[in-house]
Amino acid sequence: MTAWLTRIAPDQRSRDVRRDLNGTEAAVGLHRRLMTLFPSHAGKDPRARFGVLFRVEDTPTGVHILLQSTHEPDLDQLPTGYGKADTRSLDTLLGALRPGLTLHYRCVASAVRKPGATTRRLYNLPAVVPLHGADADEWWLRQADTAGLKPLTHHSHPLEAARGTRTPQNAPQQQRIQHARTQFDGTAAITDPELLRTKITDGIGRGKAYGCGLLTIAPAREPV
Repeated sequence: MTAWLTRIAPDQRSRDVRRDLNGTEAAVGLHRRLMTLFPSHAGKDPRARFGVLFRVEDTPTGVHILLQSTHEPDLDQLPTGYGKADTRSLDTLLGALRPGLTLHYRCVASAVRKPGATTRRLYNLPAVVPLHGADADEWWLRQADTAGLKPLTHHSHPLEAARGTRTPQNAPQQQRIQHARTQFDGTAAITDPELLRTKITDGIGRGKAYGCGLLTIAPAREPV
């Protein structure tokens, strides 16, 4: 499956950019903006159909938006003056994955656990419990294993939670949504290239419409 990675360097002078990147529900607005780059009327879950994953990150040259998809985005749909954007295919990178290859990785993910019904009832816990610190690190190491990676170095730090609202079917009012986020960085050796390709295109964990789950990799050019 072909995958694409788009890097957008937004122009902070743009009113559209400020609306998409700022505010308590910025992740929701940015998701809507990015979905305009793909065909409309794509069914019940267009994000999943087009494999859309994204995150916002600080770089030495300013804030960048990373967008990954399995359908090439139409960058002409960005508003005039939104910023600079370019798209490249990930096929060469994904095709070069092999066991033992050492990579740099980064993933902003929503680390959680789902207690069983009995545990929730005994301790009055919600259905989904966000994880932090060492618990989040343990979660990530399990995720890396199922993604065909053996972490060699690893560090993490918490990010501000992604927030939004939704109106479930047959519900009288909107529900507030919050996804705790942690950024995981490090190096790893590939143990299973096919598993890794799948996780890269599918994403990791929850909150994918809120800027979580995008796993990016790059070959490590120096011995680790």
